[in-house]
Amino acid sequence: MHSNTLCAAFQRTAHRDPTGVALRTPGDAQTLTWAEYAGQVEQVAAALAAHGIGRGDTVALMMGNRIEFYPLEVGAQHVGATSFSAYNTLPPEQLRYVFDNAGNRVLFCEEAYVDRVIASGTTIETIVCIDGSPAGTISLQDFLTRAEPGFDFEATWKSVQPDDILTLIYTSGTTGNPKGVEITHAAMLFTARAAHSVAGFDRADRVISYLPSAHIADRFTSCYVQEVYGSQITTVSDIAGVAAALPDVRPTIFGAVPRVWDKLRIAVETSPERIEDEQLRRAVEWGLGVATRRGEYALRGKDMDPEFSEEWERADAAVLSGLRARLGLDAVRWAVSGGAPVAPETVAFFAGLGVPIGQNWGMSELGALASASRPGEICIDTVGRLLPGVEAKVAEDGELLIRGPLLMKGYRKEPAKTAEAIDEDGWLHTGDIATVDDDGLVRIAGRKKDIIINAAGKNMSPSNIENAVKGSCPLIGSVVAIGDARPFVTALIVLDPEAAGAAALRSGLTEWDGKALANDPEIVEKLRRGVAAGNTKLARVEQIKRFVILPKFWEPGGDEMTMTMKVKRAAVLENYAELIDTLYAPQVLSEVYEPA
Repeated sequence: MHSNTLCAAFQRTAHRDPTGVALRTPGDAQTLTWAEYAGQVEQVAAALAAHGIGRGDTVALMMGNRIEFYPLEVGAQHVGATSFSAYNTLPPEQLRYVFDNAGNRVLFCEEAYVDRVIASGTTIETIVCIDGSPAGTISLQDFLTRAEPGFDFEATWKSVQPDDILTLIYTSGTTGNPKGVEITHAAMLFTARAAHSVAGFDRADRVISYLPSAHIADRFTSCYVQEVYGSQITTVSDIAGVAAALPDVRPTIFGAVPRVWDKLRIAVETSPERIEDEQLRRAVEWGLGVATRRGEYALRGKDMDPEFSEEWERADAAVLSGLRARLGLDAVRWAVSGGAPVAPETVAFFAGLGVPIGQNWGMSELGALASASRPGEICIDTVGRLLPGVEAKVAEDGELLIRGPLLMKGYRKEPAKTAEAIDEDGWLHTGDIATVDDDGLVRIAGRKKDIIINAAGKNMSPSNIENAVKGSCPLIGSVVAIGDARPFVTALIVLDPEAAGAAALRSGLTEWDGKALANDPEIVEKLRRGVAAGNTKLARVEQIKRFVILPKFWEPGGDEMTMTMKVKRAAVLENYAELIDTLYAPQVLSEVYEPA
């Protein structure tokens, strides 16, 4: 039975091409071949066994995106332990909750997080610091030298069973304490193989790891899929460095959350402003104009007519192919967006650029993804089709229910919440409102708990409203639509610092912060026009009537946004309650704006 585990998959993959580079950092500053990777996995497994860690035990990791993560994660798998990653931004009290819930006896972490771990007050037998040895820890080198003599590595990993819990995925906690989702080896392998039937993973694939490893999206695409299919992974330690890393990696598979796609879109759209040569600038502007028109075809779901298709081919040869190369997206064969709905205009923009973006959908409880778009498929309003072997049905209230081998085993130590999520017939109640059409295409309207029901009883999807506005105004970083039990819809708007800063410089504002940008007349006017343009895509009852511009930027891992850049809607509504009330004052106050 050991053949149906991630351990067996890794061993097959590592021995297939031992001299090939499995892991690297940009510029090849660090590299690890498959042989070196496999050797380190065995070394880690032997050291864990020497510390009494085996099947059923739990190992935690807390670090940024780095090569060292992989042998530690995979080494834990090979002794039958359950490994998980803790979000690096968790405060001490939440770290205590997570560690106590997981029951991990070992923690691998970076020196930067040791004080916070100790401040959490949780009891961990062994804290291994991978880049130092502060008080209360042992160094990684010391840990590895304590390997168990005569350790039988092969017998140990072959004793791991398909139903053993591979990993815990702690939900990012937009509300309440995070829940520990238990995923087995068999469930993860099913998901990887089902995704492979869609995407055709290969050893020639190049992938960037930059999202937090605590999030299943990164761990699935960068670790688990790699174990099975042998893709090359480049780790980028800071999400802000993704754009710079793309030309170095030239990924063949690139997945991103909507905000990353939005930032790349802004970089391309504003690129003519940075070109001094007038002839070249005009050529790029022409090429982008043609790309925009092709995007309009995509928005309408229409094929290009032959004459325009020829014009796009000329623009591609002269301009667009070069832009893709400079972005580092010229080799991408599967570009996907996930984690939250992406604005249709962003999908259309990249379609025009020659980078078709598909949307995938999933959740931690489903081990990463349950529906996916095929490579080259442009998905404006769908998240593709269900993976093979996955069942779905829509409940009477519109909630999407999912069943299949990819389902979690349950929530760690929370049987009541597990029973609430998975009914007696094995259906996971996803909490998403969705439709599935006759062609099997899945459309997600939004989270059931987030649906706005206005004072007149009209149901509205906030994500639909928010995407309509974001797609019409690149200056917007985040927008939160409000209107539950209210007479009309309003919004809190947060500026994108790069886009708004560039706009401010163009208008002569040389010194600025969030407050200055939020009060800049030109930026305010652009937002008023952008909200008005977004409103034209919405039904009258959904249209934003008033909005405020917040004088701060929301950062991943902050009070308003998770590390994976999902808005913590409940926290936002609570923290900005007084400001929200001003949006509904009888008279429009000075800091409140109306669409142009």
